[in-house]
Amino acid sequence: MDRLFLDANVLFSAAYRADAGLLRLWKLKDVVLCSSRYAWEEARVNLREEAQLDRLAKLASQLELFDVPYGSLPHEITLPEKDVPILFAAVESKATHLLTGDVRHFGPYFGKKIGGILVMLPGNYLRAK
Repeated sequence: MDRLFLDANVLFSAAYRADAGLLRLWKLKDVVLCSSRYAWEEARVNLREEAQLDRLAKLASQLELFDVPYGSLPHEITLPEKDVPILFAAVESKATHLLTGDVRHFGPYFGKKIGGILVMLPGNYLRAK
């Protein structure tokens, strides 16, 4: 069973439109969806409409949410400070996959494992299912 850690941009995109393609993640069988309170809050503050916030709350109710532990990045990993809590929470959640649309910062790690977690675009994960 896959444990999918969802970055803030995935939560945001899923809640943004009622017909968002990323909502397919919530319909998958044999997966556990995880995120962090940090990612949820980042998505929440960037959504403007009440309907979007309601969708985010409903989606979040189906997630295992984790607090962000503190630590040091491995020397070979370079991420901006704002993305470090995402990676640490993914490790804390024992995720098998970190799904993110953050090509700029996580892009160099797409298709690679960090701490045993495969980093990939959510669309690529969905296409593989």
